[in-house]
Amino acid sequence: MRAGRWRFVVATVLLAVSAARCSSTPPRRHLLIVVDGLRPDYVTSEVMPNLTALGKRGVVFTRHHSVYPTVTRVNAASISTGAYPETHGLMGNTIYFPRVNPAKFLDTSNRFDLMKVAQSEGRLLTAPTLGESLQAAGRSMLVVSSGSAGSALLNNHTVSGGAILHFEFTLPESFGADMKALGPPPAKGVSPGALDRYAVDALLKVGLPRVQPSVTVLWLSDLDTTAHASGIGAPETVAVLRNVDGEIKRIEDGLKAQGLFDSYDIWVTSDHGFSTHTGAADLKSLIQPFTGTLPDGSPRVVTGGGAIYVRDGDATAISGIATALQRTAGVGAIFTRASQPGSLDGSIAGTLSFDAVRWTHDRAAQILFSPDWTDAANAAGVIGTAASNDTAGHGSSSPWDVHNTLIAAGPDLKRGATLDLPSANVDFAPTFLALLRLPRVESMQGRPLEEAFVDARAIEPGAVRTVDHTARTPDGSYTVTATFSTVRGGGREYRYFDSAKVARTVPR
Repeated sequence: MRAGRWRFVVATVLLAVSAARCSSTPPRRHLLIVVDGLRPDYVTSEVMPNLTALGKRGVVFTRHHSVYPTVTRVNAASISTGAYPETHGLMGNTIYFPRVNPAKFLDTSNRFDLMKVAQSEGRLLTAPTLGESLQAAGRSMLVVSSGSAGSALLNNHTVSGGAILHFEFTLPESFGADMKALGPPPAKGVSPGALDRYAVDALLKVGLPRVQPSVTVLWLSDLDTTAHASGIGAPETVAVLRNVDGEIKRIEDGLKAQGLFDSYDIWVTSDHGFSTHTGAADLKSLIQPFTGTLPDGSPRVVTGGGAIYVRDGDATAISGIATALQRTAGVGAIFTRASQPGSLDGSIAGTLSFDAVRWTHDRAAQILFSPDWTDAANAAGVIGTAASNDTAGHGSSSPWDVHNTLIAAGPDLKRGATLDLPSANVDFAPTFLALLRLPRVESMQGRPLEEAFVDARAIEPGAVRTVDHTARTPDGSYTVTATFSTVRGGGREYRYFDSAKVARTVPR
């Protein structure tokens, strides 16, 4: 046999063997476990040994970011779309749509409020979702949640090519019978950890067998509920952390029992961090001089979640409210529309721009502000306070709210790696598409987290930078400094918002 003919036969055989191996290898799948409110410093070998072990066999990201505003449903939308509010249009945990209700904000934890937005606006989110991309490629997505109905819906609101399993509802409704077989769901808030356990049962016994998803989002919310009520570092909160860690072990054992463990990349993250609250400024009194009614009898100024809508767009009122905020103790960073497109400076002196936090959208208010924050410790010795009401929570521009957890392990990922490149919740959707070898969606603003991949290329020298930007009032009485991290990759630079801190002085 001629040498050329022999080489052709050998090459053909090798290709056939390779194809056979590929066809017998199950496709990689991705499980994103979102532990609502999981601060990175919660994860210790003493309290969360199973999650710590997962990190040791995989990768730990040390500079992961929540999307601002650092609240649950904004981040659910960003995880779903791989985009910031400026693109997906879900502006806060409470949102204002005058065509739905001109007098007050809507609650995004309520899926019926979200459905009203979709009906009135024609679409709930203004960006395509990961679920829609998967469906277009013949793949499926599963969402299982112990959190609010709204956050569950926002993870795949069109229910494209998959399912949503929640203790209050299922989509499609045909999954309801399978969920009933699990028994009645626990009452919310009665037994900490019980709803998380129910969600994990739904994942292992209903979702995975029926949907066989390429991507799954499992949202566990008992930690957030408990920390809001009991505080950071409280015995009740630590007990829930231990419960969550046990559920992570149960998930791994369940995947092994189904023969799926070796085909899964498991990602554990959170939607935001957490801070101890010290009391909020009196916003109602602050804006009272600027209130009134419009000709149709509806309110001129509507506020919620740090967003202030001046509905008639009066520049004097907008400036007056921003100035009053700057003079008020307990108010932190203030954001307004950019002084010019792309500028980090707001249109009002001493404010940052919406562009700085990727919040410029037709649905945006005229003003957005953060509670002020400190690095002080609470009674349990946990650092980070914010000037908000109630016991503890999130939503501020504090690094304790912005910086959250990301730990991952699986066959596609490095082993025993600690990664200090900045990353964020917008990065999950493009990462999963990259690992599934599916095309990137143009509207996605995150980046594939390639530094965690087994076959990762070396990071370019100088690829990561940290920069500050400062804005101040003309009299110097109020100064705000925003910190950003940037990383260069794939010919693009990605910017992450780290925090924003204010300082007040006696006017010169």
